[in-house]
Amino acid sequence: MSFSPQEALHRTIEHREIFFDEMVDLMRQIMRGDVSPMMTAAILTGLRVKKETVDEIAAAATVMREFARPVPVADTSNLVDIVGTGGDGSHTFNISTCAMFVAAAAGARVAKHGNRSVSSKSGSADALEALGAVIELQPDQVAAAIEQTGIGFMFAPIHHPSMKVVAPVRCEMGVRTIFNILGPLTNPASAPSVLMGVFHPDLVGIQARVLRELGTERAMVVWGRDNMDEISLGAGTLVGELRDGKVREFEIHPEDFGIAMSASRNLRVDSPEQSIQMLRAVLDNEPGPALDIVALNAGAALYVAGVASDIGDGLARARAAIANGSARQRLQQYVETTRALVA
Repeated sequence: MSFSPQEALHRTIEHREIFFDEMVDLMRQIMRGDVSPMMTAAILTGLRVKKETVDEIAAAATVMREFARPVPVADTSNLVDIVGTGGDGSHTFNISTCAMFVAAAAGARVAKHGNRSVSSKSGSADALEALGAVIELQPDQVAAAIEQTGIGFMFAPIHHPSMKVVAPVRCEMGVRTIFNILGPLTNPASAPSVLMGVFHPDLVGIQARVLRELGTERAMVVWGRDNMDEISLGAGTLVGELRDGKVREFEIHPEDFGIAMSASRNLRVDSPEQSIQMLRAVLDNEPGPALDIVALNAGAALYVAGVASDIGDGLARARAAIANGSARQRLQQYVETTRALVA
């Protein structure tokens, strides 16, 4: 007998957990459209107020992966996702998108999962489109892009068509729900390593443990104390590192890597055009906090991807890839490849 939405709602109201198998059953019903919009909204609200557990999030992510259109990547060695939950309200330029080109130029392969902007001035999809890339690639085309350039961008609406069932509910609710933290957990290319930024400190340990439940090999989940969903230059960054099946939580600071602190306001942009301008300046090796934060985050991605021995080594590799122009060349190669794939 299936787990009823009414029972799920009662559990959340009473602040009791929905167990893994029950959550899988419930999520399948929601994603199939078998649960009414009103009941879906009530359950999502109840989960948010109660606070979602590791098992509830892992179960929901498992079902989202089930319903997704996968990217057939034959070789996943050194494949990493650089992703953020968004919603940090910092309005910075596209740091993780820029870091993607740097990490790929320095030896990782990046399968980035993203969408258009929700709360920022420019989402990863918006930025890539503005740079001239084709973002609406089918799964086999994304796999070809990874094969040819070491970079694949998976535009969420193409890979998660079943999300259209809950989209109107989420839009009308207008508040964060479990779906805001599921996106970064449901990489269609099954990248075995992840650098994930989150919008709340509580999620650092939670998401690292969820990734472990989902079979991720290596991960760093990060939250900057200045409320950035990246490794920050303006404050310490809380880290949940998954390695060898264990989760370790600690804090890092820019000074640990010889980088001067810089307030996140120095990275803010007011438009997508300004974001692209800043991204291009980084790839042109223009010194400053924008280059520093991209190199640091790309360095962390190289570390979790198994290319670098630690973040410091990754940082040095990232700086070299920017300085020698290979990161800028990788951007151009990616843009040309995506256009050729749809020609």
